[in-house]
Amino acid sequence: MPVMTETTRIERDSMGQMEVPASVYYGASTQRAVLNFPISELRYSRDFIRALALIKYCACEVNFEDGDLDKKVADAIKQAAMEVADGKFDEQFVVDIFQTGSGTSTNMNANEVIANRAIEVLGGKRGERSLVHPNDHVNRGMSSNDAIPTATHVAALIGIKNDLLPAMQLLRQSLDKKSKEFWTVIKTGRTHLQDATPIRLGQEFVGYRGQVERAIERLENAQKRLGEVALGGTAVGTGINTRPDYAKRICAKLSKIIGIEIRETSNHFQAQSTLDEVVNASGELKTIAVSLIKIANDIRFLGCGPRAGFAELALPEVQPGSSIMPGKVNPVIAEALCQVCAQVIGNDVTVTIAGQSGNFELNVMQPVAAYNLLQSIQLLAHASANFSKQCVDGLKATEKGPEMVEKGLALCTALVPAVGYDLSAQISHDAHETGETIREVARKKTKLSENELTEILDPEKMTEPGL
Repeated sequence: MPVMTETTRIERDSMGQMEVPASVYYGASTQRAVLNFPISELRYSRDFIRALALIKYCACEVNFEDGDLDKKVADAIKQAAMEVADGKFDEQFVVDIFQTGSGTSTNMNANEVIANRAIEVLGGKRGERSLVHPNDHVNRGMSSNDAIPTATHVAALIGIKNDLLPAMQLLRQSLDKKSKEFWTVIKTGRTHLQDATPIRLGQEFVGYRGQVERAIERLENAQKRLGEVALGGTAVGTGINTRPDYAKRICAKLSKIIGIEIRETSNHFQAQSTLDEVVNASGELKTIAVSLIKIANDIRFLGCGPRAGFAELALPEVQPGSSIMPGKVNPVIAEALCQVCAQVIGNDVTVTIAGQSGNFELNVMQPVAAYNLLQSIQLLAHASANFSKQCVDGLKATEKGPEMVEKGLALCTALVPAVGYDLSAQISHDAHETGETIREVARKKTKLSENELTEILDPEKMTEPGL
């Protein structure tokens, strides 16, 4: 039997007694997990802890309403659960992400912390399970198998609503502002990295804005799907040891607290045996990451130079770019965003593999899927907001783009309706060989008047041919 010392206390669970540090709020099950999984420094996020604690809070209210908890115990559990939700006990969540595939260890971590804090509120000593029991009271009516996937969905919804959607909306506004600011700047378009017909710099930014607008739509789609949760299925989806309306009532209370619609799934057997909605949400984040890489790369390439590159954009100078080359300034904000997007794409691979690990009635890679999904949400939120403020908002157009328009060989495209494809191609070829402009060669090779050439080769009209 473990021996009591000045720095430890004895807790117990279904496997017997366990020595835990005297100062902690968790108990025996958590301590076993700490010893069993000394693998990494990765832990569940703040949003996840908050979500799980709010589920326990709402469950306590329902259990009290049903007469399964007396008022004193229920009030103590609610106080403890809300304190956990508010972040007062984050340091007590010590279980590694790489743990039991159902996340049971983290569920018990929450049950024990809430129970011991509730015991303390009632005037007892931590570990007095006769006052508040982590399983019988805090976990009443639920299983790790429905609580953990529900917490994952709720945490993701909190992160999307509070962090990622606002960041995407900020980026959309920044890009929209620049599209208007740059509307009169006409430059050479590029396809296949080669010169193409003229385009407005503002039109390029309309394209970037459109990507972000669709990113917002993707997030809204993910929100709708994540709103359906597994709570109520308990162990294997049958709902054993819970009441028929238990989850529905918890979801209603939870929805009020977080301001997001949460609803009990219509099919518990799929909700606990799969991670399909998590995989879907992660896939949406991956798509957004791919989209953001395109935007960030375009902006840093348009700013490359300042003398030997495109230099059509001047990026904000935020820090010295080299430890050896004085005066060098690099597109570091765009580079940071691209690295975040690479991480998110990698996270999606992990979530995809996790989603394949639904064995019969339970998916057994819940923790790592949750960790990667929630990390992706936060990384994209912070990096996108930073990109808006530190890069996009400070972009300036240079004269380089407009200066190169008259020299562009793809201007010959506008000649096709007047002189045909073959002659237009010959004009472009000759201009490339001689270094002349399309206008100069067309004067020699066509019968078009100067006024006609001016009309046809007007780059502004080429950017909006319908006008």
